[in-house]
Amino acid sequence: MNDRTGADGAYSWDRSFRLWDTYFALIWLATLAFVLGTGHPGWPVRVTAAALLVPLIPLFVWTGRPLLKGDPPPERQALGYLFAMTALFLPSAILVGETRLMTFALVPQCFMTLRMRWATVMVAMINLAPVVGWALLWWPSDQDVFFNGLFAVVTLVFSVALGGWVIRIIEQSQERAALIAELDASRHEVSRLSAAHGALAERERMAREIHDTLAQGFTSLLMLAQAVDAELGHDVPQARRHLALMDETARLNLAEARALVAGGTPADLDGATLPDALFRLAARNSAKLEVTGPVRPLPAGPEVVALRSCQEALTNCRKHAGSSAAVTIGLHYADGRLTVSVRDDGHGFDPGAAHDGYGLAGLRARATEVGGTVRVRSAPGGGTTVTVELPVPPPRSRS
Repeated sequence: MNDRTGADGAYSWDRSFRLWDTYFALIWLATLAFVLGTGHPGWPVRVTAAALLVPLIPLFVWTGRPLLKGDPPPERQALGYLFAMTALFLPSAILVGETRLMTFALVPQCFMTLRMRWATVMVAMINLAPVVGWALLWWPSDQDVFFNGLFAVVTLVFSVALGGWVIRIIEQSQERAALIAELDASRHEVSRLSAAHGALAERERMAREIHDTLAQGFTSLLMLAQAVDAELGHDVPQARRHLALMDETARLNLAEARALVAGGTPADLDGATLPDALFRLAARNSAKLEVTGPVRPLPAGPEVVALRSCQEALTNCRKHAGSSAAVTIGLHYADGRLTVSVRDDGHGFDPGAAHDGYGLAGLRARATEVGGTVRVRSAPGGGTTVTVELPVPPPRSRS
């Protein structure tokens, strides 16, 4: 529960409890008026009975209210409080029968603070003891005793029935409060796990992007630097061409880094078609590009996956196929499918053997995100072909 909800709940409870304070005060004032206004017994007895009612106010304010606000209140303290209230109430109720009006304020407190067994005992004492004590003290007529006793029994039965219902409502409310607390805790846990999952997914995405762009660019720069170092002494024109390629690769890496931070389109696809981007990629890697099928604009998702797949496959070629291996990039447009493949005639490998590294796993994860598939065909000494098939919207029919 957030702070505002908690504050609103506390305010609502305080406001409803002020209504209970008003109810208690009205019952007390009405009882006091009935006690002082009755014609029997005489003034000294009625004043004494009224005086016994006065301590009920500070006892309720200082002890009763904090207990009633407890959730649930301590039963031992609640029993002590109600026994003290009853000890003040009974003498007054025995002296003057009209004091029994105060039971309408005392009985609800029994069910608000005690369990059913103790609440029933206290309610029985509050309803029956005043009638018994009043009858023994004043010896009224049999008819008065009968009607007062009948009224006390009816009041007791009604109080127990109503109090049992109140206790069930309170218990249900407490169960609902516990359930709401559990649901709130579960919601916060789900929110935390969702945030953690989102952060993990974002880290995995960033890892793939960095691996497929910046890391590969830095690898190219390192290889070009080594080539320039070897060529400076005997082939300066070739070294200059490699230096120009280093400059282009560095600029492209910077553009990729900016696009990665901004979450925008990869630098190769910015303002260019997929075949154009793959043509530039093939030129930088001394590869051949073959495009078949009717070329058409496609959504950004499949085009980005196709470009990144080619970048990853070309990186693997540079690492494993050997510098003399011929590499061909194939791009095929079909009605509902885009296929990109990278073939080399290098050393090859056993696809069934365990392999370390992130490249192929990241490539498969990227293709799966857009509903695509990845196939790797290779054999030791037989070259390698990586094929990625991606679902794409079919071309629009011309009317």
